[in-house]
Parts: sequence; C-alpha cells; structure tokens
Amino acid sequence: MSPTRRMALLSIATSIATLLLKFGAYALTDAVSLLSDALEALVNMAAGLVALAALTIAERPPDEDHPYGHDKVEYFSSGVEGVLILVAALAIAWTAAGRLMHPAELGDLGPGLLVAGVAAVLNLVTSRLMLRVAHQHDSIVLEADAKHLMTDVWTSAGVIAGLAIVLFAPQWRILDPLIAIAVAAQIAWTGFDLIRRSAGGLMDTGLDAQDVATIRTTVARLLPDGTSMSALRTRKSGAKRFIEFKLQVPGEQTVSAAHALCDRLEAELATALPRASVTIHVEPASGAGHVEPASGA
Repeated sequence: MSPTRRMALLSIATSIATLLLKFGAYALTDAVSLLSDALEALVNMAAGLVALAALTIAERPPDEDHPYGHDKVEYFSSGVEGVLILVAALAIAWTAAGRLMHPAELGDLGPGLLVAGVAAVLNLVTSRLMLRVAHQHDSIVLEADAKHLMTDVWTSAGVIAGLAIVLFAPQWRILDPLIAIAVAAQIAWTGFDLIRRSAGGLMDTGLDAQDVATIRTTVARLLPDGTSMSALRTRKSGAKRFIEFKLQVPGEQTVSAAHALCDRLEAELATALPRASVTIHVEPASGAGHVEPASGA
C-alpha cells in the first residue's frame, strides 16, 4: 500500500476516534461550540473516505480511456471536501443562532474540555504526519485532508479556550454560541479555498511562478548557441506536471543531434521538477540562442 493511502486510512481512523470523543464532550456539557467541533469531526471522517477513494483511483496506471492517467480525480476529491466543509459551517451557524436566541445552562465543562483536548492532540499528530507525506508525494488531496485536520485543531483550541473562561465565569456562557459562529466562519473560509484550488486544477491552471522560472533557467542553461525556446505551456494534474514548448534549432542540424538535445532537456527538467512529463516540438530556426518569452506562461 502506498504512503498516501496509508495516511488516508490514518485520517479515517483518527476522525472516527475524535468523532466519538467530541460527541462525548458535547453530551457531557451540552455546549453548542463543542457540538460544532463534533460536526467538523464528522466532516473529517467523510472527507477521509473521499480522499481514500480518490487516491486509490489516482494510483491506477494510464489506460485506453485515460491515456494521461487518473490524477485529476484528486481535484474532484478536494472539491467535494470543500463542499462538505461549507455544509458543516452552515449547520454549525444554524445551531449556534438557535442557542443565541434560547440560552441554556452548560453541564460538566471540566471533564468535557479534557475529552475535547485529547481529541485535539490526536488531530494535531495525524495532521503533521499527513502534511509531511503530502509534501513528499505532492498530493493535493492528502494536503487538503491534512489542512482540514489542522483547521480542526485550531478550532478545538479556540473552543476549549472560550469554554475555559465560561468554566470559571459562568455569566459569560454567551461565549458558547459566539465561539460556534466563529468556528463556522473559519471553516467556511477553508472550504472556499479548497473549492477554488480544485477548480483551478480542473481548468488546467499553469504551474506557479517558481516552477515556470525553474523551467526557463534549466532550459537556458542547456541550450547551445543557435537554439531557442518559445511557446512554453504548463499545467498540473494531481502530482504530475506537464510541460510543452517549441525548440528552434539550426536548420542544418541533424535529427539525431536535435533528439539528443531533447533527451538532455527532458532529463534535466524531470530532475528539477519531479513527475514532470515534457513534450518538445523541434523546429528549424536561425539566430543566436536565447529563451523567448511565452505569453500566458
């Protein structure tokens, strides 16, 4: 089993554990802010299941129907997670508004906060492990899931801090629904960001400026006199980078020499940008070697 799928399974297991802990904390206290935290844990579990399914599909090799592979399913997964987060945010805000209009006494805050703290620590450890693997394997779906868990950690920290005040100053119980509303706003922002990034991937947004600069620097370093690059186009599909450009070579250069130059360029780009698929179109040209600017890159 791949490291990314192992992390997705760890996310699901952690989500189940924290879900039980957080609903237990809510049952002890009847605090709507802890209920909001529990609802987010429910979304975490659903997102982990979606992430596992997406990673399983993304690892399939290219086939006749999908010659470029199945990596783009990761963008669908992170988009679904973003929608789930928004649904959770709306549910939290609705519940908190009801508590604002109808205040209620809170129960055993001490034990409830202790249980919520254990859940937060579990999420913190899992999130850090997942982020490390996500960066190693350039997986947007694993990164999205890890950041969601990290958001949950900060959410729990805010909820625990606010309810700790209520524990020692019960007259401030109005903080309970106010914290829940703040939680809803914070995770809604996370959901919008995931949806935005997913839409960008599905629309074949070009590589970021740093990657494009790496491509230009690498190519310029290897180009001999009399050759140039133009019409650079880039995109990303999951963890794969796709790079296309035209290579102008002297008209008298042999096919063998041009092919050897392309091989060197492809090898260097693959080293500089892991999992890069490079397509080079060779054209006859004249003039000194340089790298021409490409519009839209």
